[in-house]
Amino acid sequence: MINCICINDKNKPKEIPEHKWVKEGEEYTIIFAIVVLPQRRIGFQLEEITLDESCHPYEYFLAERFALRQEDIERLIQFIYECTQINISVKELIKETNVTERTAYTIETD
Repeated sequence: MINCICINDKNKPKEIPEHKWVKEGEEYTIIFAIVVLPQRRIGFQLEEITLDESCHPYEYFLAERFALRQEDIERLIQFIYECTQINISVKELIKETNVTERTAYTIETD
C-alpha cells in the first residue's frame, strides 16, 4: 500500500455522495491500481473510501487527483504492475476467499 495526497477534488460526479469523495489536502492509502477504460488512465482504489454499487459506474479515483512523494514513485510503478498482473482487488479477494474485513486487517498487520 502506498500513501498519496489529494491535490484535486474538483468535478465530483453526481453519482458519488459527498461522504465518498476525496478531499483536497487529505492523505489516502492506495490499495489497488488499474488502467481504467475507456479513458485508459490509471485509477486507484483507496483504503479510506469505498466506491460501491451506489456510485456506479465509478469504481476508482483517477490517479491525476493525487500527488505522491518522490520516493514512492518506483514503489507505485511496481505496485501497478503487480495489481495488473493479478487483476483482482483486495475487496474482491476478501469476498472470493470468504475472509471478513476484520480478519483480513488482522492478517495484514501481523
